[in-house]
Amino acid sequence: MLQTGSGTSTRDSIHAAAAELFRARGFSRTTVRQIAAAADTDPALVIRHFKSKEQLFLETMHLTLDDAPLLDVPQEQLGQRLVELLVDLNGSARGVFLALVHGGNEPHIHDRLRDTHEHLFVAPLRRRLSGPDADLRARMAAALAGGLLYALWVADDRTLLRMDRADLVSRYGALLQEVLTPRTP
Repeated sequence: MLQTGSGTSTRDSIHAAAAELFRARGFSRTTVRQIAAAADTDPALVIRHFKSKEQLFLETMHLTLDDAPLLDVPQEQLGQRLVELLVDLNGSARGVFLALVHGGNEPHIHDRLRDTHEHLFVAPLRRRLSGPDADLRARMAAALAGGLLYALWVADDRTLLRMDRADLVSRYGALLQEVLTPRTP
């Protein structure tokens, strides 16, 4: 690989520039030329290293959530704990989430968004639940969790954004908890 003056490879420079641009601008508003310019390299090298803009996007845009804290609480507190994790996600996670949502019209990016939903939200919740409808409850709770991120990060819901964090965690956590562990009649 070619090396830049700082010892960073061209590939690494392209990767870093693309990650920053995709988080800030999204997939469709970021061009290979912009990525190359930010990485101080030629656009042909972007394609040479990553094959396509879409492949570069898929390699750089990963949303992760440490699900270990979901395993550390009693099941009756799972909803509140999930909301705590979601509202504490850092700015990088927000940028990746938005980039995935806005790039979702591209088939491979849509697949990544679906996989992120499945592995980041549904699977960890499913592991904590039991009963014949455990998968359905995990999926409904994951949909509610994604809805919170959408309201905060895509719709930019000012009322929710201004809401006291503890109150938001308590109220939305109770809503999630009702789906996770519904009261029996």
